[in-house]
Amino acid sequence: MSTWADIFLGIIAVATLAMAIVQIGVIVAAGRLARRVDTLARQIEREVQPLFGHLNAIGRDASRAAALATAQVERADKLFADVAQRVELAMDNVQGTLGAPAREARALLSALKAAIQAIRDIRRDTRARQRRSEDEDALFI
Repeated sequence: MSTWADIFLGIIAVATLAMAIVQIGVIVAAGRLARRVDTLARQIEREVQPLFGHLNAIGRDASRAAALATAQVERADKLFADVAQRVELAMDNVQGTLGAPAREARALLSALKAAIQAIRDIRRDTRARQRRSEDEDALFI
């Protein structure tokens, strides 16, 4: 039995040696792969870094443009509010300026109408008195 034990022990030693060689090969390959990944990451970082700089500049420009647009919109809003207030004041002035003479003209027309009506009433009363007096004269006989 000792020969079989020596054979199995030899097989175990060879398998362990093969495993150790494979593990060393895997470690060497992993090291090379890690160096390649590191080199690739550095290269990508070098190539992408200017892109981030450009994106940062674009963001700053967009922020500046948005701030300018906001300021312009606020100025336009203030301008339109001022124009609306001035138009309202102008319309109030026009209404006040035209309203007083219109009321006075209406009052004058009402007075003229009342005077004409009074003259008509006086004429009608005079004619009515003349008819009555003629009627009374005819009855007087």
